[in-house]
Amino acid sequence: MSGHSKWSSIKHKKAATDARRGKLFSKLSRAITVAAKEGGPDPAGNATLVTAVQKAKDNSMPKDNIERAIAKGAGAGEGAAYETIAYEGYGPAGVAVLVEAMTDNRNRTASDVRNIFSKTGGKLGETGSVAWLFERKGSIVVDANTVGEDELMTAAIEAGAEDVNQDESTYEIVTDPSDFMRVRQAIEAAGIKYTSAELAMLPKSTVELGQSDAKKMMRLMDALEDNDDVQEVHANFDISEEVLESGW
Repeated sequence: MSGHSKWSSIKHKKAATDARRGKLFSKLSRAITVAAKEGGPDPAGNATLVTAVQKAKDNSMPKDNIERAIAKGAGAGEGAAYETIAYEGYGPAGVAVLVEAMTDNRNRTASDVRNIFSKTGGKLGETGSVAWLFERKGSIVVDANTVGEDELMTAAIEAGAEDVNQDESTYEIVTDPSDFMRVRQAIEAAGIKYTSAELAMLPKSTVELGQSDAKKMMRLMDALEDNDDVQEVHANFDISEEVLESGW
């Protein structure tokens, strides 16, 4: 299974700590504010805002925080002007890495991202160097121990999902971006719980990592995710359950 779903599962477990949750809330608030500013505060006409708010809810962000972020984007509060920037690079074993950042200081963020790649054994690439290896899709990750394959397949495919991938411990439902919300709602209506549901850049091909490279890759992903300006990190690595459970 792709590095995206592996990383989504790993992040879900790590997000339980207070420190990580506080940083996550800050990033989610920023995404909501920018979405409200660019597309308006009414979710009915702003699909980006709907997605940002739903992601905040999925991560148990308080309703008051969400409303403040929307109000800020609508002009109810002063704030910095943010822009969205993508960075492309390589991790261990040539893994493609796509970084989505939201920043009020392009030079600072570029320097930070470059240093993170350098310090963790990666390399920042040119624009267009790896983006072609990814495509935007809806991704819904489900713990394989919580639902039967037939039940999940029926609910997902009937709602319009493109595919359902499986590894030893998870299912990943893949959708066209325009069908994501409908499939997600169908999964919820069927009583199936998921560990993550989001629009993401999914890899078209993957690179299998052994224990040593997997450890280096996790260090790079952690460092990028830990940066305040980085919103999302996508990569095309694949790590076996055996390596994941080895404790690195």
